[in-house]
Amino acid sequence: MYSDDDMLMLSGIQHFRFCPRQWALIHIEQQWDDNHLTIEGQIMHKHMDAPFYRQKCGDQITLRAVNIASHELGLYGTSDAIELFSASSLEGTIVHPKYPGRWQPVVVEYKHGRPKRDEVDEVQLAAQIMCLEEMYAIHIPYGVFFYGELRHRVEVDITGELRDIVRQCAQDMHEIFSKAVIPKVEYGKHCDKCSLKDICMPKMMNCTTVNAYLNKNLYQ
Repeated sequence: MYSDDDMLMLSGIQHFRFCPRQWALIHIEQQWDDNHLTIEGQIMHKHMDAPFYRQKCGDQITLRAVNIASHELGLYGTSDAIELFSASSLEGTIVHPKYPGRWQPVVVEYKHGRPKRDEVDEVQLAAQIMCLEEMYAIHIPYGVFFYGELRHRVEVDITGELRDIVRQCAQDMHEIFSKAVIPKVEYGKHCDKCSLKDICMPKMMNCTTVNAYLNKNLYQ
C-alpha cells in the first residue's frame, strides 16, 4: 500500500503503456509539447471536466470529473464520467448521499479518436475501475469508452489479464519514478505519433554517437 505522498497520476498509466520514456519525460522531467492529437483530446475533455456536474434522468445519474484513487496501485486521478444505474442488489452497488437507493457504477472514458489495436486505452480505463473498486469495496466487471471519431460507445470487459497489466505498469512506474532515471529509447512507428518526438529525439538517442546519427540521417 502506497502512502499519500507516494501517489502518482493515474492519467500517466496510458503514457507509460504507450512508451515508458514518454511517461518519464512528462512526469519526471516535466516536459510537454502538443500535436494535433493532444489538442483534439484537450478540446474534447474540456467539456467533461465539470466536477459539480450532476444529471439525473430517471434511473440513471451521470457524474463528471470524479476524484478517484487506489493506495494499492499508488495512483490517483479523475474519471471523465461515472454513470450510476438504479439497482436492487447489494452486490457491486454503492449509495449516493444525494440520491436514495442502491446504484451500480459504470466508468465512462472519453477518447477523441477510435479504438486502438493494443490495450493502451483499456489500461487507463481498468486503472480507474480498480480505483473505484478499492474505494467502495466492490467488483466492477466492465467499463465504457465513448470514441468521438466514431460517435458511439464501446463496452470493455475488465479481465484478470488486464488487471495484471495495470498492476505491473503501476509497479514499474513507481520504481522508475523513485530512481528518477529516464528509460532508454525503443524507437518504433509509435514515435511518429508522439507529441514529444522533438524533445525525445528518438532517432538521435538511438544512435551511439553523433557521427552515427549524421551518417544515418544526413549522409544518405
